Amino acid sequence: MIAAARAVLALALLAGFYALVAVMVLLWAAFLVLALWGAGSPAATTPPTNVILVCAAFAPIVVGMVWAVIRTARPAAPRDDTVWVSRRGAPALWATVEELALAVGTRPPDHIRLTAEVNASVTEDASFLGLAPGGRTLHLGLPLLAGLPPAELRAVLAHELGHFSRRHNRFGALAHRGTAGLLAARQAIQDASAANDLVRMYAGGPRLLLGLYTRVFRWLTRPVRRRQEIEADREAAKVAGAGTVADALRSTAALEQAWREFLADFLTPMRRAYGCVPDDPFRVFAQLVQAPELREPLAALRERVAERPADPDDPHPDLATRLGRLKRLPARPPQAHPDGRTAAPLAVPSRYAAELGRALLRRAGTSLPWRDWLGLLAEHRATRALTPLAEAVRTVEKAEGVGRPGTEPGALTVHRVLRLLDSGRRMPLARALNSLLPADERAERDPLGPLADALAVLIGAQLVARSTAYWTMDWTGPGTLVLPDGIAPETIRTWADTAVRLPGQTQRLGLHLAALGVDERAPLPPARGTTDGGAPRDEPKQVSIAPGVTGPARRRITATRALALTVLLGMTGLSYALWANRDEPAYPGTPVTRWTRQPGSAYSYSPAPAPVPTFRLPTPSYHLPTPALSSIDIASLLPAPTDRLRPVK
Repeated sequence: MIAAARAVLALALLAGFYALVAVMVLLWAAFLVLALWGAGSPAATTPPTNVILVCAAFAPIVVGMVWAVIRTARPAAPRDDTVWVSRRGAPALWATVEELALAVGTRPPDHIRLTAEVNASVTEDASFLGLAPGGRTLHLGLPLLAGLPPAELRAVLAHELGHFSRRHNRFGALAHRGTAGLLAARQAIQDASAANDLVRMYAGGPRLLLGLYTRVFRWLTRPVRRRQEIEADREAAKVAGAGTVADALRSTAALEQAWREFLADFLTPMRRAYGCVPDDPFRVFAQLVQAPELREPLAALRERVAERPADPDDPHPDLATRLGRLKRLPARPPQAHPDGRTAAPLAVPSRYAAELGRALLRRAGTSLPWRDWLGLLAEHRATRALTPLAEAVRTVEKAEGVGRPGTEPGALTVHRVLRLLDSGRRMPLARALNSLLPADERAERDPLGPLADALAVLIGAQLVARSTAYWTMDWTGPGTLVLPDGIAPETIRTWADTAVRLPGQTQRLGLHLAALGVDERAPLPPARGTTDGGAPRDEPKQVSIAPGVTGPARRRITATRALALTVLLGMTGLSYALWANRDEPAYPGTPVTRWTRQPGSAYSYSPAPAPVPTFRLPTPSYHLPTPALSSIDIASLLPAPTDRLRPVK
């Protein structure tokens, strides 16, 4: 009942989010119309620049939210980093999936797509917010195929198909699309804010509102989705057994951490040093998880993964809770195959792995066959000490002045190291080498130990260059040197240690090398991706398998800037045009007399046909008193009249 109530509230909240987006679109359109109407109003003195700025700032925000709604309301398109598997291409995988779907009581998926993640998931392209059924897709990570035993892989597949049998896909589609829509809308606002300063001024309110919506929506859907994971575990336990499901959960968590370390500690350093990647990285990862030296570390990791707490945003419950629920289930043996055969390892053709590897390591470097890349990795890890050894030799020779004219300073040879040992400079050389090593590889109590190891590596590199030995991969340390028959791997290390610690033993080491056909004066041949002297280059390059700013991100930033600028300039130009062409208002004034002239008559005037009304002041209702003035007789003041002048005759 509580789960149903939460589902209804989540649906109402998601509908409210869509309604909020519609209201924002209407408000933005209303502001746009208001700005244009105000610009053309006769009473406008200036264009409404403030409203224009608000419309231009909110345009990318509104478009981003509408895009997020459209993107999540419809079934998602297939991801670019997945590979579709046909029934003819992987018949064993399809047969296993169909068999498990029948066992859990559901119809099989319509599509299977391989991913580069340590995860498996199911989706259904349902319409009407996940309420109507649609095509089903199973996403399966190739690292799981490479690292899980067949029984545990079947348990993982049964768990995912159990979501279909319990009809979790309906609410799962609702929760997934709702969360994806909220996150996409918020990300669109953040991208618009980062791309435009004008948008940043007004983006705080919508971003805060979307953050609150996302928190509430996750709070409603998280308990329901975690309960669905427990129910899917029960369905898988009916088919594969509770113990096998528990082992699969532990192994999956351990493989996820091992895959991250494989990408960070092996793929990226090799890309940085040599500029190459394997054509099938999943086959190399399978070699890693099956290595004998990693058996105990992986077992310890499988036991520790249950101690990690669950991520607050993860719809899966913590692993300890899931393992505890599985322990309380009744013990049931796993269901056998219909024909009685045992579970066989599931594999897909190598072309699928190669295609997915190209999608994973797109633009990451030159592709090599995975066996050649693995051998190059072993050589790289074994010869890492040659770079600091060459630098230490150059430093001591320069400080002591023992360099011989005509010797190439960058060519590291066995003879240059032995010459410094013979001249009594083993301690300066050892201290210079220790200062160049990482902190975890320095030997404070025995400074001559790293020097002996580096000299043994240099001798081994000379033997490998002559094709009389080769390096084998050791995932926990440097590569192991495999010598010709009759010579133990520790022999070279013993010779080098004796020459470093005991004065006068360098000549005996020279005799041993001559017996093996090694010229101590010959430099290492330059290898692929190496500098002179055979030492791998270690240039500070910025290398990323998944770069931070991708092409689509740059296009979104450019589109955001163009949209805001277009709205700003377009509205500004249109509003100024409306403001300049508005009707002038009529003001009151005095009547105007029009003068006319009829033909053959004088000018006459006629009043205006429609006199303009005038304003008159009110007549006062009182009269000011008029003061009495005395009369003045001015007759006495005028001169007396005289006779008129008569004309002269």
